[in-house]
Amino acid sequence: MGPARPAPFFPSTVRSRSARVDGIDGLRTFAVMLVIVYHFHPDILPGGSIGVDIFYTISGFVITRLLIAEFARTGDIGLRQFYRRRWLRLVPALLVVCALTAVLTFAPVQSFRHGWSAALLAAASLVNIVRAMQPGAYSGVTAPLGHTWSLGVEEQFYLLWPPVLLGLLRRLSSRAVLVSAGVLTLLPVLWRYHLWQASAAHRIYNGPDTRADQLLAGAVLAILLARLHAGSPWRERLRTWSGRLWLPSLAVLALIVWQVPITGASAWNKAVYTVGFLVIALLTVVLLTSLELQPRAPLNRVLSLVPLAWVGRNLSYGLYLWHYPLMHLLSDLGVRRMLFPSTLLATFIMATASYYLVEEPCRRMKHRRRKPRQQQPQAEPAVTPASASVPAPVALAED
Repeated sequence: MGPARPAPFFPSTVRSRSARVDGIDGLRTFAVMLVIVYHFHPDILPGGSIGVDIFYTISGFVITRLLIAEFARTGDIGLRQFYRRRWLRLVPALLVVCALTAVLTFAPVQSFRHGWSAALLAAASLVNIVRAMQPGAYSGVTAPLGHTWSLGVEEQFYLLWPPVLLGLLRRLSSRAVLVSAGVLTLLPVLWRYHLWQASAAHRIYNGPDTRADQLLAGAVLAILLARLHAGSPWRERLRTWSGRLWLPSLAVLALIVWQVPITGASAWNKAVYTVGFLVIALLTVVLLTSLELQPRAPLNRVLSLVPLAWVGRNLSYGLYLWHYPLMHLLSDLGVRRMLFPSTLLATFIMATASYYLVEEPCRRMKHRRRKPRQQQPQAEPAVTPASASVPAPVALAED
């Protein structure tokens, strides 16, 4: 059955693939570096794990913007094609890391004793589920791929959100879609309050249901910006307020990184594990709004610097994948005093190799498969008066 609503009912132009926001890629670089430093020096950056939270909100924003663009152009979302693109983007590079981890099971390195089980769980995106069910200290069954819990949360969101969004887009006005997404964003907060007790910390931290608000916050921003056409008074207000709030938001995030332990027992646990995750997401939303609407602002100028944007766009995923197993491997091999710089160098080498040998070929494969469909004649989507004055929002830069 076709969609119940004509395709272009969002009035704004969505950025084209060639107009991706370099500042958002630069923000990815900072986010992944926070996580890496945190894993080595949690005493220096006790809240550095919020790099994962920042990634979640970026991903929710970028993916939702992609889906809205496709719906606005065609009146539908090709779920099969979406899942294929996500698989090619995320899974091949992950499988390489899993394969090496499985092989190291047979090597005399302590951290890889459970390499096979960790590799299987990571490849199946189940590390977060296993960790969520462990009330005490995390067992070694997921080491040294315990960090892939966050990929599990993200991939489980990718599995559920596109069909939910498609259902909303087919049946509701754009305003109702925005309100619905906002309500969905609040539900995980209420759920965390219901679940909260100290023994439920792992359940809350690793659960896809209890972390969904951080991804949905980015989705809400994508829907909001899609509704507001250029020159809209509300868009101008949003631009003005994001210009005023990005620096305070960045300062609060920096304070959290510096002073607030996110994992482990602390006086902050209840605040962080109930409302804190959403607060971090909203602070990130302010940064994303500024990056989108204020291309000449200092934040965008810094984060758009070529090295930062290039690393965030091309290496951030590989850096995240490789740093944790390499940290364990080099530590087991006796590297101590120079563990951080040695691991960082090895991580950049492996991430670069992953990008050129695995990730980039898979991206080219995605594009080759799309070309035959573009050459086939298609019926043009219905054009409403609201959409006639703006270009059809075509494909966006993918996450």
